Amino acid sequence: MSETTTAVSPCGGSAPSATGGAGGEAGAAQQGGLMGMLFPLAIFVLIFYFFIIRPQRKRDKQQKNMIDSIARGDQIITIGGFYGTVREVRDDSFQIEIAEGVRVTILKSAVQGKRAVKTEASA
Repeated sequence: MSETTTAVSPCGGSAPSATGGAGGEAGAAQQGGLMGMLFPLAIFVLIFYFFIIRPQRKRDKQQKNMIDSIARGDQIITIGGFYGTVREVRDDSFQIEIAEGVRVTILKSAVQGKRAVKTEASA
């Protein structure tokens, strides 16, 4: 003699099940629901990676290469908007001359970019 009980699902429906049964259908339904939730999450992570993380890494690499290529005599622009000529390159900083006789020390991370030097032929 087997007893029949009614299990109520979170969706509001009810499904009869036998006492002592394996409950395989309920496990399969939960597994499908989990995969249904993980798939959009995985798509979101891929979109986030390709549109935000990857381009930022590329910009960071270009900035690092530009800073590493700065040498004595190069003209640079700081993030504060100052133009200057590099007079000394140190481990983590540059000494730049922003006016005749005015030298300041800035961090390498404070460099926005190199200034293109105009030659007489292009002017």
